[in-house]
Amino acid sequence: MSQSAASTSDPARTIAQAAKAAFEASQLVPSSERVNALHEIRKELDNAKAEILEANRKDLQAAQAEVDAGRMSESLLKRLDLTKGDKWDSMLQGVTDVAELPDPTGIVTYATELDNDLELYRVSCPIGVLLVIFEARPEVVVNIAALAIKSGNAAILKGGKESSETAQLLSRAIQTALAKTSIPSTYIQAVQTRAEVSALLEMDQYIDLVIPRGSNSLVRNIQNSTRIPVMGHADGLCAVYLDEAADPEKAVRVTVDSKIDYPAACNSAETLIVHESLLSTIWPKVAQALLDADVQLRCDEATLSALASLSPAPSKLATHVRASTPEDYRTEHLALVLSVRAVPSLSAAVAHINAHSSHHTDCIVSEDARAASVFCRGVDSAGTFVNASTRFADGFRYGFGTEVGISTGRIHARGPVGLDGLVVYKYMLRSTGPAGHVVGEFGVGAGKKQYKHARIDATSVPF
Repeated sequence: MSQSAASTSDPARTIAQAAKAAFEASQLVPSSERVNALHEIRKELDNAKAEILEANRKDLQAAQAEVDAGRMSESLLKRLDLTKGDKWDSMLQGVTDVAELPDPTGIVTYATELDNDLELYRVSCPIGVLLVIFEARPEVVVNIAALAIKSGNAAILKGGKESSETAQLLSRAIQTALAKTSIPSTYIQAVQTRAEVSALLEMDQYIDLVIPRGSNSLVRNIQNSTRIPVMGHADGLCAVYLDEAADPEKAVRVTVDSKIDYPAACNSAETLIVHESLLSTIWPKVAQALLDADVQLRCDEATLSALASLSPAPSKLATHVRASTPEDYRTEHLALVLSVRAVPSLSAAVAHINAHSSHHTDCIVSEDARAASVFCRGVDSAGTFVNASTRFADGFRYGFGTEVGISTGRIHARGPVGLDGLVVYKYMLRSTGPAGHVVGEFGVGAGKKQYKHARIDATSVPF
């Protein structure tokens, strides 16, 4: 253990133990009480709005100084602001939406009769204690707390230092609300330092899943620093492919929205792939629309030549368009920058995406149903879309209420992770026979019983 981790191991252990104890105590609390807790959280957040937004203003002020000094990116600064657009109201609505979703626990997904009076049930249940580490966006505190509580999981949260003032007050409001319920206030806890996180990452006896949300370096560092399972994504390298059967209007609308709606988001497009047959038709229209939206284009030789040969030349051609490099197609720009390349076929587009994307979300624009099917089946990403902006890849938009993050891994959850991604399952076996059941009675040979394996129609566990 490092010196910094050792120095904080006792406080961190206390937090982890409290989270585990709170989780275990909560398993006999009825699901209606979890819903009640979410309503209490929304009310408490409303009550503390002025104080929370003042803390957010202080975080933004400090962050702006970091941007001015060149130590923080503009994209990170934008993620901090709770007053931007409808972010505050959406955060509160997310709590209500989660409260109103069906309970994801206690659902029977498999039931069978092994023998007379011996029944087996596979039942959804919480994962346990979550350690969620994220950067910048302070509303993540509320998003994850809501999902954790609804799904029956305890959570320890660590936000970035750039949103520490806001995150502390959000966490305090959540704990104040929990204190009014039968769910322990330690069900949702927050930590402030990297040293605490380093210590927590070693406590696999208390923590069951780590969910990182943030930069590539953050996720990679966590994955390399713990024995605890990690769920998340390191990059959001999404692509839009304009197929030879693309509709011109859809090509413009989908491409532009995928790039400019929120360039700093992990589901914004970073690469545009254009079928060669569109270089003199649809591509110039799409390019002009992107340039009008102030997007910088990094073009391969074919797409660059197609624009350079136009007369008159597209506006901003000299200032916003330049030749791409191989690295551009592996870069998550998180800004108004888009890498562009031409391909000779659908298969070439699929091959490029599978080789360069982060397997997050990718889109095809096409009127050819077969091409759309080949794309959606062939692209190995958590989300594959047809004629729809990559920005739809979001738990709120999917109807999950909110999300704890996006998973691009191969574990039990992929894509936006809502309630269903925060439950696993356990097997429950019950004998109602007069003498119980023992394995020794089953087998091959005289006097041995055979398993029935007869499916049972069950929607809930009868015990």
